[in-house]
Order: sequence, then structure tokens, then C-alpha cells
Amino acid sequence: MKRKFCVLIILTVCLNAIAQLKLPRLASDHAVFQRDRVIKLAGQSAPNEEIQLTFNGRVFKSTADGKGKWLLEIPPQQAGGPFDMVFAATREQILIKDVLFGDVWICAGQSNMEMMVNNVKDKYPEVVATSANSHIRHFAVPQMYDFNSPHDDLAGGEWKTANPENVLRFSAAGYFFARELYEKYKVPIGLINASLGGSPAEAWMSEGALEEFPQHVAEAKKFRSHELITGIETADRTRISAWHAALAAKDAGIAGRWRNGHIDDSAWHTMQLPGYWSDKNVITGNGVVWFRRAFDIPSSMADAPARLNLGRVVDQDSVFINGEFAGTTGYQYPQRRYNLKPGMLKPGRNIIVVKVINQSGKGGFVADKPYQIIAAGDTVDLRGPWKYRLGASMEPLAGQTFIRWKPMGLYNAMVAPLVKFPIKGAIWYQGEANVSRPEEYRKLFPALIADWRAKWGDTFPFLFVQLPNFLEARETPSKSNWAALREAQSEALKLPLTGMVVAIDLGDWNDIHPLDKQSVGKRLALQAMKVAYGEHVPADGPSVSRARFAKTSVTIEFRNVNGGLVVKNGPAVGHVAISEDGKNFVWARTKVSRHRMRVWHESVTAPMEVRYAWADNPDSANLYNRSGLPASPFRVRK
Repeated sequence: MKRKFCVLIILTVCLNAIAQLKLPRLASDHAVFQRDRVIKLAGQSAPNEEIQLTFNGRVFKSTADGKGKWLLEIPPQQAGGPFDMVFAATREQILIKDVLFGDVWICAGQSNMEMMVNNVKDKYPEVVATSANSHIRHFAVPQMYDFNSPHDDLAGGEWKTANPENVLRFSAAGYFFARELYEKYKVPIGLINASLGGSPAEAWMSEGALEEFPQHVAEAKKFRSHELITGIETADRTRISAWHAALAAKDAGIAGRWRNGHIDDSAWHTMQLPGYWSDKNVITGNGVVWFRRAFDIPSSMADAPARLNLGRVVDQDSVFINGEFAGTTGYQYPQRRYNLKPGMLKPGRNIIVVKVINQSGKGGFVADKPYQIIAAGDTVDLRGPWKYRLGASMEPLAGQTFIRWKPMGLYNAMVAPLVKFPIKGAIWYQGEANVSRPEEYRKLFPALIADWRAKWGDTFPFLFVQLPNFLEARETPSKSNWAALREAQSEALKLPLTGMVVAIDLGDWNDIHPLDKQSVGKRLALQAMKVAYGEHVPADGPSVSRARFAKTSVTIEFRNVNGGLVVKNGPAVGHVAISEDGKNFVWARTKVSRHRMRVWHESVTAPMEVRYAWADNPDSANLYNRSGLPASPFRVRK
């Protein structure tokens, strides 16, 4: 019996030794490797084992060290494929199918890079329908963090080829970028999407790079404690669960079954939607409010599949049609699009009920969004008077601690495993999470770019999107952290091989996630053509080359006018402010010639500073070049 047990142990050990060949996660089916570069693949096997790669009629060999680590080099390859690769050890082999060589781009940043094609499919249905292209591929890096050490490999992920099903999970900005590049160069494009909503720049930097920012290093090291993280997460869950449990217990709408279509709502009040209930002076504070509206449906719409567009709701909504549950969204940012199954709508009178839970700040329905039901080519507008009733009032719920956003964590788990793989460049769409610290960003952002280039060992092109317009426009010139951060972003152009997309005309004032990702992708592609591919293409809007301060006016000269300055939608340049002291500004008068703009105002006799589009949302900014690209916001001082 003892001998059989020993034999079993020996067999188990042998089998484990055999099944040890391991490749990096990025080296998998449908992979795209960077063309014209040496590809170094680091893997794992049994100690001292010979590894052999058979690829494109050639054989490449390597030998594992005493710990089973091996490094195999593939010499530079021209763009092309598909190829199969066979990695073989003594008793094991791995087949990688459908490999291409082309240009690989890192897509990084926060939610506007993370935002998938699925979120914009209604805006671009034809793009989705015609997306099949085996030469455009996407790898979504698992969203993980680690404050202790850089990871050698990714925990998961797989390459996906563009088609109408897969493309819905691609980064939208990344896909439109890749689409433009492929149409131009007919070279396979691989997108490695390492992005996470809400993440600040410092989360994407290595410990060494953060030494210049000791407060971030100290915070990262604090979160190396597993007990601290567990304690915070437990406390957050307990507090949030208790708040929602208390709300549910107090909510009169649950006991009163207010979701039902047939209840007496004669005692309910009326409010015009969309809007926030605190702005309407109808309800103060946080908690749950129920909204009801009757609407009529023609018989042609009743039996057809329908779509309910419910704009955006702050914070959470649950929707019922004629008492039947129609959908729910748990946080404020996604636009509400609910598919209503046939039969949910009835010919004639229908009732929609929306239960809104607001945890903090202003609760309600965001303006300038679609509120409608669409079916059978017809539309029912849901804007206007709604009945409402307070279900329960609550004290504000304090926000949770987003540990995944802490410094260094995302770099270690999501970037460090990538640096072994050569890339063509990086596209970066981030900044909103750092908008409260624009002065720090002036150093932080260039440090991030330098950090990544040092880790890859390559000064690759780094292209980024400047913050778009956002929030309500103001009637008078004012301070703006959004403008200051845009300026900090533009200063990174002092680094070599950088390019910036100006997006001041691509935002939505009421949505931090604007839908026009096609224009973003196209402008990023123009930057890539110029910076990465060496093309002489108009990729930049007008930018200041110099400013001359006269006694009562300022003349600003521009580069990148591409045939001349253009003033869109008006006789004069909008959102230009002038000041004598750099503190008090008035809207200025302007006159534009081919590559100059003269700025003045009768009340300013000794100008000291001029600002253009210096606001969260400079809605009247309208200075472009003849290539149709907007001028970057700027300020010039005497």
C-alpha cells in the first residue's frame, strides 16, 4: 500500500513537471505583434528545458534557466499574416493561431477611453454593422491593482477581432482611431486597452516615477496593507448597505405599491421634467422620490419592440411600465436606454413610473437629453409635467473609497506586464480625475510619459486628448480648473514625439462622457499620421506662436493656420477675455486676419492678459483653421 502511494506521488510530480509550458497572456490566439521590431517572449517551463518555436518556416530555440524561465527572440518581421506559432517543450506544445504583425497601440486613461462601442452604437449603427475586419484587433487588459510589486504577466484577457459582435466591447475612441489608420496604411492594428474609469494619472505611474511626488508614494505604501484594504472595503459595504436598507424600510412607495399603474395619485404634486428636484424647490435633500406620468400609445406602437430613452438620472433609477419592471441603472453616468418587450405597451393610456434614489448632491433628471419612447417609427415625448411623491428622506450617503484609484496600483497590475512587448505608440484619454490639481498635473503628466518610455526602453509616440468642454457655460469670465488642466496638458507637447487632440468642441455640457468618439478617433489618427508615421498632414488646430502687447490692444500670431484662421458661426471670435491686472476680465473685441488676431476693449487701456476659451465650457469658442481643426484654449500674458 505504501509503495502504491509513493508511485502516485511520483506520477503526480511528473505530470506537474510536464504541464509547465506557459506563454505571456498577450502571446495568444489572434495576437498582433509589433512589426519591424525584435519580439522578446518570456515564458515558463520545467527547469533547464529546451524551448522551440516553429513559425513561418523557421525554428527558434531557447533554454530555460534553473527556475524554468526562458526568453525567446523573434527577429523583426514585416507587416503581415496570419501565421500559426507552435511552442514546444520536451513533452508539451502550445499552438497560437491567427497571429498578425502590424502596429500595436496602447489605449490608456480613464472612462472616456474605457467607454465601449456598445455605448455609442445608437449613434453609429452603420459603423457597427460594417465593422468586420480581421486586421483590427483589441485586447482588454483586466482591471486590477497591486501596490506591492509590478506584475510579470496579466491575469487574463484575450485578443478579439473586429466584427459587429466583438466590436461592441472595443474602446470606442480606440476603434475609431484604428479604423482610420487601417484605411490609410492597410497595416494590421492591435489595440491594447489598459484603462479604468475615474483613474487619476498617479495610479498609472511606477513607484520610481512617483518618488518626485512623495505624498503619492506614501499613500501607495499605506495601501500595501491587506488588513487596511479589507477594513475599508468592509466598512464601506456595511455603511452603504445600511443606508439602502434604512431607505427601503422607510420608503412609502414600496408599501404603497406606487409602481403599479392603477393607484390614486390625485394627492401627488407636479414637476416639470427634466430637471433636479432641488432646483425646482419641490423637494430638498436626498432619499427616494417616485415619478409618474400617463401617456397615450397608438395601436401601431403597442405590439412593436420599443426603446425607452430616459436621458440620465441622478443617481439610480428603476422603471416600471404599467406596473411591469422595465429596467434599472445603478449609477448616474450611463444614458438610460431600455428595450421594452412587445406587449409591455398597451394601445391607449399607459403609465410610466420611475423610482429615483439620490445618495448625495442634487437628484433628478439631467436636462438636454432624450426622454422618449420610440417604436414602429413613431415617438412619444416624455418631457413635461410629471406627478411626483417623496418616498423617504435620508441624510447624504458619504462616497466610498475607491482603492483601485490609489497611486501606483494600476501601473503594477495593468501596465508593467505590457512593457516587455514593443509597441508603435500610446493614445491617452485622461485628466478629469486630476482636474482639481492642475498645477500638479504640469509635472505629473510629463513624468508619466517619461516613466512609460523608460520602462519600454523606447521614446515611442505618445498622443493624448485634451479635456473637452463640460459643465454649464457662464456669462462672465471666470476661473476654471478645467481650463488650467487643459493648459497643463498642452505643456506636455514640449516633450518629443507627442501630439495633442483639441476636443473643446466635442464635449457635452451635461455629460462627462460625450458620445462623439468618432471625431476623437479621427483627430488622434491625424496626430499619429504626423507624429508616428511622419506624414505631412494638418493634424493641429491654431496655436499661439507669439503675442505683442501694444498700448491698448494685443496682437496674437498663430501657427498651424493651414491656409488661414476661420471664425465659425459668427462675425467675431467668441469667448475671448482681456484684463489689465490678470484678475478682472471683460469680454473682448476681436479682429482676425490670415494668421493674426487683434484683441481689445474700450475699458482696458493697458492690457496685461488675454484668454481664449478659458472656461469649463467655453460654448462660444469658434476659432479654427481651414482644415477644420479648433484652436486650443490659451492665455497670453505681458
